[in-house]
Amino acid sequence: MNPYMTTFLIAAGLVLLFIIWIFYEERKRKKTILRNIRRNYGAPSERQYETGDMEKISHYFRRRCRQEFVIDDITWNDLDMDRVYQMVNQTMSSPGEDVLYDMMRRPLFSQEEVDDRERLIDFFSSHAKEREEMQLLLSKVGKTRLGSLSDTVLELNEAPKASVGIHIVMLALLLGSLAAALFVYPVLGFFLLMVLMIVNIVIYYTGRDRKLIEAYLDCFAHLFGMLSAADDMEKVKWPEVKKQMDAISDGKQAFRKIRRKAFFLTGKTSDGGDLLQVFMDYVRMVFHVDILIYNSLLREIQGKTDKITELLDNIGELDAAISVSSFREMLSLQCRPQFVPGNQGKITLDVEDLYHPLLHEAVANSIHVSGGILVTGSNASGKSTFLKNVAVNSILAQTICTCTCASYRAPFLKVMTSMALRDDLSGGESYFIVEIKSLKRILDESKKEEPLLCIIDEVLRGTNTIERIAASSRILKELSRKWVLPFAATHDIELSYILDGIYTNYHFSEDVREKKVIFDYILKKGRATTRNAIRLLDMLGYDPKLVEDAKNAAVSFEQNGVWAPMKEKT
Repeated sequence: MNPYMTTFLIAAGLVLLFIIWIFYEERKRKKTILRNIRRNYGAPSERQYETGDMEKISHYFRRRCRQEFVIDDITWNDLDMDRVYQMVNQTMSSPGEDVLYDMMRRPLFSQEEVDDRERLIDFFSSHAKEREEMQLLLSKVGKTRLGSLSDTVLELNEAPKASVGIHIVMLALLLGSLAAALFVYPVLGFFLLMVLMIVNIVIYYTGRDRKLIEAYLDCFAHLFGMLSAADDMEKVKWPEVKKQMDAISDGKQAFRKIRRKAFFLTGKTSDGGDLLQVFMDYVRMVFHVDILIYNSLLREIQGKTDKITELLDNIGELDAAISVSSFREMLSLQCRPQFVPGNQGKITLDVEDLYHPLLHEAVANSIHVSGGILVTGSNASGKSTFLKNVAVNSILAQTICTCTCASYRAPFLKVMTSMALRDDLSGGESYFIVEIKSLKRILDESKKEEPLLCIIDEVLRGTNTIERIAASSRILKELSRKWVLPFAATHDIELSYILDGIYTNYHFSEDVREKKVIFDYILKKGRATTRNAIRLLDMLGYDPKLVEDAKNAAVSFEQNGVWAPMKEKT
């Protein structure tokens, strides 16, 4: 047999084996992803968050933030909503993570918007085959190592251009030596080709241009990953996702000119295991094709922020809806919220068996309220957790259309809190200054005559007792408007008397058994009648005489309204 033909057949055979290997590995990869999809659906998230991850994920929300009402940073941090988000987050892609976070900070205020979101979530909840097919498509987009895909892709708007002169010269020399090896001087041409390949590899890894574009390869990779997934999504014809599919199709049309070149720049996603791209890595390091096409790709992409955002929005919305569907499956008790118009009088909130999603063994409470609520009780009795629970569920109701309770009925509400505050060391502000600023933003919002749920824990705890009670009672009275639903927790039992008739009193209590304090965490009507601070001193082994003296002093103050002076210890 002709030696050239033998060489050709061997080369063709190796290429065929490589292609078969690629298809085999791709099929194996899909099976692995599908197994993980089925294992993770309806299960607690296994995602591990590193320091700074949540800040990066929040960038998409902050970039899109407009003038409409959103869950502000104080409320989000007060309610530990990062942890709630992490519990909900089962997304397959970085756009999904970004959009889910944005969704949970941007409440809906119309039934039409709620119904649209609910239809999408319910579709994926009730159609397992379609859900898994969509998750496989979303896995092609993947998650960037850099935190937020919106940051990564939109970084291309500021990317610098590369110098390509030396790379054009080296490519011409390589092609010339290859032609010489094939048609003129085989031995000399082959030797020259090998030398030039080595030189080109050295230039590739040590030159400035490769280092320049390397920082943006992940940006390109994930953009191309989105475009590749968008190509496959065009085959999806489910009516329930037509709105998102049309928007994705429109978004990707703006990048149709760059698709052929994209293959030479980088893989579909830098986090994937595409074996064909492993082969292309060698092609790139020898021929520098990625550097040579980099500038033309940059020109095609820059200035298309609106189209990139359109892709991110709609791919992310599909992923976020599936994540919410998985979250619902995980919950032992959940319901769809019912939104009712505010009455002509005070707005109402009606919830049954409400529990906090972050607690493993949560105690459920029910409440029907109209107007202000004042919650009293001992330390650790459950006041703050209950207030957070009300606020968290109001946010979940208007963002992911899911509540952790048996039933939820309320108007569309703005939610604001003032709870887990601390000194602002960087700004040089004391706790009290931080607190009164936090409260003022709620008071300002309450003047807009729009339904508002405000949650305040220990009003003005940063100042002395007399001024605290005087000022906090007036602040709470100011919040008692017909369109405001104020919840407040306090240790100051005096407030329950001062505000009697304006706020309805509820409390949490405890039972002391055999030197143990037992909390039942059940919300009860009326003001608290027990205190446990001095009892805890006794239970923890404090001097009995000190404990008895403290008890007597408290009783004396309650009877006389004056603290008796203490004598110097002898």
